[in-house]
Amino acid sequence: MEELCKKVVEALKKRDFEAAFCATKEEAAAAVLAETARVARVGMGGAMTMKELGVAEKLEQEGKLLTRGADCDVFLLSANAITADGRIVNIDGNGNRVAASVSGPKKVVYVIGRNKIVEGGIDAAIARIKAKACPPNCVRLGKKTPCAATGKCADCDSPDRICKVTAIFDRRPTGTPTAVYVVNADLGY
Repeated sequence: MEELCKKVVEALKKRDFEAAFCATKEEAAAAVLAETARVARVGMGGAMTMKELGVAEKLEQEGKLLTRGADCDVFLLSANAITADGRIVNIDGNGNRVAASVSGPKKVVYVIGRNKIVEGGIDAAIARIKAKACPPNCVRLGKKTPCAATGKCADCDSPDRICKVTAIFDRRPTGTPTAVYVVNADLGY
């Protein structure tokens, strides 16, 4: 998996992202904390990855963590999936996480675990998200959806559905400095 992670890093660089490989969770946490060390306001999407790294708790203790992403210095998040050729895919219910990853913050920082890399293209990424990320997120958020009950996507019409907004990043958004840390560890959903 290390070689695949490094391949993704090189693909991201070709797509105009700042990108780096992290061999461990600890290395990734240190990289994120270095990104946030000299800023006052840090926003964060509902990223289980940041919680698993201990980053969210540390930033809360420092009084830096905001709930809104658009008006922060650094916005932290993960991806639901990333293709081996460096395209980042996220699905949201409200769209606030994907909106902040496109525009607003002075810098966006992703941490993406190896478990989110897909060898196929965008269709494989979306299939991974609906199979591996949406059901546990619906459970975590207390949503009343078929996938929360069964663990499998039913492409439902539930008002509680969290897969409403899909963002596909073929390249870094213009005017939004974006760093991506690809980690040789399983992180998040």
